[in-house]
Amino acid sequence: MVVAIDGPASSGKSTTAREVAKVLGFTHIDTGAMYRALTLAALRRNVCLEDDDELTRLAREVRIELAQENGVPWVKLDGEDVSQAIRTPEVDRHVSRVSEVAGVREEIVRQQRVLAGSRDVVMEGRDIGTVVFPNAEVKVFLVADPVTRARRRKAELEQRGIARPLEEIFSEIVKRDEYDSSRAVSPLRRAEGAEDLDTSELSIQQQVDEVVARVRRYLEKVHKT
Repeated sequence: MVVAIDGPASSGKSTTAREVAKVLGFTHIDTGAMYRALTLAALRRNVCLEDDDELTRLAREVRIELAQENGVPWVKLDGEDVSQAIRTPEVDRHVSRVSEVAGVREEIVRQQRVLAGSRDVVMEGRDIGTVVFPNAEVKVFLVADPVTRARRRKAELEQRGIARPLEEIFSEIVKRDEYDSSRAVSPLRRAEGAEDLDTSELSIQQQVDEVVARVRRYLEKVHKT
């Protein structure tokens, strides 16, 4: 079974998906982390971010691993734990550009489908319900107003010792929304059959409870038929 959680930056996708997976006993796959890891690799190797061919080649070369240890998720890039390195402002600024490349998305989507295999998974990103798994049994589209998302992002950065003005973060989120929604390849949009979940006034626990309830309603419906 696939639970697809899509939505814009800082709408609560990653934390919600991770906790939903724990509750249900499913595998969590953070697809955004894969694009972030590739972006980090491109920056470290000084790959021209306007060169689609080079970015596609890089996507096919690097090894990206996702897993959990004692309930804590980690991301490895060619064997190195980059769980923190992929969350820097520099990666934030460039990940949308890297993830819009058709060849990159084709390769990463291939890897995502391999990771999912035949397991029960909670997968989150921006095109899970539209491209990666359009036939996902449960599709949720998280939304939240940009100010709330900017505050969340600022708090997240501060926890890692990074201080940035709220206005600057807000501006970046608005620009990224526009960029992700208007890109030619796999634009951010609500998948057919997806249910909206506005997280602006919800705690993480409330978000998790809402998604879990939707999954259980689906399973109950299946079992009755």
